[in-house]
Amino acid sequence: MKHILPKLVFISTFFLLIGCKKNESAEVTASIIPQNSIEFASNLSIVKHEGYAVVTVSDPWPNANTKLTYVLKEKEAKVPDSLQKYTAVNVPLESVVVTSTTNIPFLEMLGVEDKLVGFPHTDYISSEKTRALVDKGAVKNVGENEKLNIEQLIELAPNLIVTFGVDNNNTAIENLKKSGLNVLIQADYMEQSPLGKAEWIKLYGVLFGKEEEAKELFDKIVTSYNQAKKLVADKPNSATVLYGSMYEDIWYVAKGDSWAAQFMNDAHANYLWADLKGTGSEGLSFEKVLVKAKTANFWISAGTFKTLEEFGKSNPHYTQFDAFTSKNVYTFEGKVGATGGTVYYELAPSRPDLVLKDYIKIFHPDLLPSYEFTFASKLN
Repeated sequence: MKHILPKLVFISTFFLLIGCKKNESAEVTASIIPQNSIEFASNLSIVKHEGYAVVTVSDPWPNANTKLTYVLKEKEAKVPDSLQKYTAVNVPLESVVVTSTTNIPFLEMLGVEDKLVGFPHTDYISSEKTRALVDKGAVKNVGENEKLNIEQLIELAPNLIVTFGVDNNNTAIENLKKSGLNVLIQADYMEQSPLGKAEWIKLYGVLFGKEEEAKELFDKIVTSYNQAKKLVADKPNSATVLYGSMYEDIWYVAKGDSWAAQFMNDAHANYLWADLKGTGSEGLSFEKVLVKAKTANFWISAGTFKTLEEFGKSNPHYTQFDAFTSKNVYTFEGKVGATGGTVYYELAPSRPDLVLKDYIKIFHPDLLPSYEFTFASKLN
């Protein structure tokens, strides 16, 4: 028995060590399995592998019943046969054409705006930095989104055209592909989460070989956004808010799960249509809006109006709202670039932290006494 006991101890220790090694091996194996690096965006997935990344756009347009997959491949990288059926894009890009102003800030934040060679309707670009490239001819006007100048794009021969789809019948995109041009359809505009929109910078990080820079920039935005939320964490959401304005005979209000509504919620304001389910907007009659929002404390209007007088003249019915008579009307669309591009439409999706701070400044001005509006302006 004395001889058997040491042997049992040895055997037990041996199997314990083997078990530990198996667990360690399993942990190492699990840790190197490629993971989706996206946290907030619901329509984007980026899975990085050795020498290439698999990008999936899950909802490329409204009511889409398809997913789009792209393989962003570094030079000499080996891609598995199972991925050969997907569109391959060689990265890092040396030239690009984008078709939405929301993409411009991502390029500038990553310091690759000089890679932009074309844009449709360049007057929409409000950024001074990229406007300077347009003015000196480095960025060509390539038509309009639905009528891109294919001959000019063939001549420019960009490494990639990043565009967007509104449905599954976009002949312009199909014509680009037939002409031998590389096309990637993105869907940042489909995101309703403020941080989800901004996280699309990570796609551009992979496209230009700047993944770490993109992650660092986005992490700072997340931190800034969350710090702003903490400012109002203990504040009551007592300020009632009217949103939007009339377009012809219809008043469009943001639904409760929309991008705009989430900002108002995070800024601790009582948005009057927060209980309206869904994303996007809802068309209402003027009478319905007046009944519900006549006594609202604040009004976030649409349009590039500069003064209350100008705003009131656009529709005499506006003067019936208390927010108008108390001069608490704001717009986020009043600041424009040199050629008329709206700063908010271009920059806001990539800087939700600044949008949120603007809303907090409106509803809780005491919390940000020295902060200057980035987008918002009060109608005087």
